[in-house]
Amino acid sequence: MKLHLLDRSSLNNNSFLVTNHCDTHFLKVWHYHPELELVLVLKSEGTRFIGDNIEQFSKGDIVLIGKNLPHMLLNDKEYFEAGSKLEAQALSIHFNEHFAGKEFFNMSEMLLIKNLIEKAKHGIKFSGDLKLVTKWMKNIEKLEGFDKTIKFFKILNLLSKHKDYKLLSSSGFINSFKMTGKKNLENVYEYIIKNFKENITLTDVANVAHMNPSAFSRFFKRVNRKTFSEYLNEVRVGYSCKLLIENKNNISEICFESGFNNISNFNRQFKKTMQYSPTEYIKLHSKNNL
Repeated sequence: MKLHLLDRSSLNNNSFLVTNHCDTHFLKVWHYHPELELVLVLKSEGTRFIGDNIEQFSKGDIVLIGKNLPHMLLNDKEYFEAGSKLEAQALSIHFNEHFAGKEFFNMSEMLLIKNLIEKAKHGIKFSGDLKLVTKWMKNIEKLEGFDKTIKFFKILNLLSKHKDYKLLSSSGFINSFKMTGKKNLENVYEYIIKNFKENITLTDVANVAHMNPSAFSRFFKRVNRKTFSEYLNEVRVGYSCKLLIENKNNISEICFESGFNNISNFNRQFKKTMQYSPTEYIKLHSKNNL
């Protein structure tokens, strides 16, 4: 599936851009852009692709998509049939992570929003009571200037305090595009990303952190809320998702290219992480075989 970079250079003259898109269906393109995107689905349903996450979407869904995170809203096939009177509508707000200035979100009063932007690198799906957020998002396109900017800050602030949400794309998928990590574990993450295709062990990684394996294992799990083994498998599965989407190799080749030593373990870990088999994952993404 070909990945497209969408140019939103019109943002150069705006701190953020509000768009209300209404058509027979959403743009059928697997794409990314350097701006974050807050999306409220107003009409239609289908399949949402964000990184390596695949889920159904419907009216009322609100997601926040991080910068350079590949994504697509693919409407159900009924929306593409000749003579269909169905409509797809969504309100989107595109904004640069530094739209208020590079230091603005470092202020103590803004740290919750800064954390929201950081979590958005995975993609965030909000659930629960979103009536007020929905109301404000529908209202923002009617505002101008100062009032519009303040309303946007209020939306971000409300979402930053919202407790009912889940992160969508795996760290492995994100790291397959660009290596990131917390500063106190930067060398460890870098080592994992550079060597995950090889047979690396807990001891190998603990040595990088200058800790004994037992202490490092406890520390890693406390920081990441998963064991080193689980994290390594997630990275490998995330990378395999990228290869499966690119459709350049068969599943067996992708298994070994991703660092797994046998196909049965690859299938088991993939299903555990993605809730789909590799074959099912390919079929879901092939809907966008342009």
